[in-house]
Amino acid sequence: MAKQHQIYDLFVVGGGINGVGIAADAAGRGLSVFLCEMNDLASATSSNSSKLIHGGLRYLEYYEFRLVKEALAEREVLLKNAPHIMWPLRFRLPHRPHLRPAWMIRAGLFLYDHLAKRVTLPASKSIKFDPSGPLVKGITKGFEYSDGWVDDARLVVLNAQQAQAKGAKIKTRCRCIAAVRKDELWEVSVENILTGKVKTIRSKALVNAAGPWVSSLFADTMEIPAPKKIRLVKGSHIIVPRIHDEEQAYILQNEDGRIVFVIPYEEAFSLIGTTDEEYQGDPSAVTISQAEIDYLIDISNQHFTTQIDNTQIIRTYSGVRPLLDDDAENAQAVTRDYTFEVDAPLNQAALLSVFGGKITTYRKLAQAAVDKLCEHFPQAGPQWTADAALPGGDFQSKTELLEQLQRQHPWLPQQTAQRYVRSYGTLSHKLLQHIDSLERMGQHFGAGLYACEVEYLLKHEWAVSLEDILWRRTKLGLFLNPAQTSALQEYLNRYFNFKNLDAAS
Repeated sequence: MAKQHQIYDLFVVGGGINGVGIAADAAGRGLSVFLCEMNDLASATSSNSSKLIHGGLRYLEYYEFRLVKEALAEREVLLKNAPHIMWPLRFRLPHRPHLRPAWMIRAGLFLYDHLAKRVTLPASKSIKFDPSGPLVKGITKGFEYSDGWVDDARLVVLNAQQAQAKGAKIKTRCRCIAAVRKDELWEVSVENILTGKVKTIRSKALVNAAGPWVSSLFADTMEIPAPKKIRLVKGSHIIVPRIHDEEQAYILQNEDGRIVFVIPYEEAFSLIGTTDEEYQGDPSAVTISQAEIDYLIDISNQHFTTQIDNTQIIRTYSGVRPLLDDDAENAQAVTRDYTFEVDAPLNQAALLSVFGGKITTYRKLAQAAVDKLCEHFPQAGPQWTADAALPGGDFQSKTELLEQLQRQHPWLPQQTAQRYVRSYGTLSHKLLQHIDSLERMGQHFGAGLYACEVEYLLKHEWAVSLEDILWRRTKLGLFLNPAQTSALQEYLNRYFNFKNLDAAS
């Protein structure tokens, strides 16, 4: 709990990827940081992405060369620093001559290969599709290139853990309800949404990283106009049983100029998305429309022999991307670049607000933002995140880590051990500390989810609810049946009732 009279260097509003990235970077430079998030970490845009670390091949059509170059370079940095939750992924692009000519695609892929240095990812190439493959007849040629996969929600959690390890205070379920400048300090009122208690935190600078709420935070809590406009663009995805057995993802061109990804997902599924639609309304209430579902089903069925329909959809999700309003004609053309605005009147506390951005460039955004803030904190240390492994990422080989885990815990089921490696990395040792048998793992809820993992998530990863555990910290909601889900909810009820009784005694 924060000391009553402590004055922090930074108060960060927003527990999405940009907020936690800035908190981690700043804390690692020796600044004192307090971050509040009104819901769960990554509960909005940052857990509803296409789950890709990519340069953005299609952004080249909109001449976003600086953004693409930066994102391409960042792929290598992120893959090195978080090898447990990220890995290289090859993409296949079926060629449809009436949409984009081959020369245009080759030119784009040449730029994609050479705009930034590649260390681990292989170059693009032309390919021919096997007639017995998953694509419909008539699609015979295409291209292949590399990008990366990321567990987006876990990326946010790991950055929050890194920030906390550097001394930052991370508070979820805490909403910023007012922020007032008092000369050289900010006085921020924070409401705990679980208890209703309100406390005031003082800081020398304020960071508005509220994502889709970045503009409304000005009106609702600071009562000052936002310096820039954002444009809310909805992106939706559907999850269906796996429609092909190949390890590659597919990037599909459509008649309207958009592209849709079909990505192998959690081994048994295919993730299909995304859409681009203008969105008006509450970002927390965003849902997929039937028109979006039809759109994604149609483009998939145009390409794959395995046909899908509404009945096969296992889950959908939608996110609102808070993109910088650049007056583009349509949603797909809106820039994915980021900017931040600093408001620092003479002898008054600084305010930095983040607009736009994409998950691939979060670290660069955070670094640049903290560089700017450090003009007000001359005691701050140098840049450091480019070579710093995220928690659990301090290993060289997943295979070696898995073998080590199995030697130490030979009773651990193979599938569970593999999931631990790609979710927690070396933090798996912490999760399994003092456990020497399957029985000691505690209650089994199904799909390899045991009580010891649930308690780890509650104690060390800010998880509170069923949704936090099954859809953000893990993706095991795809595998648990209603009875198993109910059993987990009952366990959580007992856990929190016990904690409340213990606190009251």
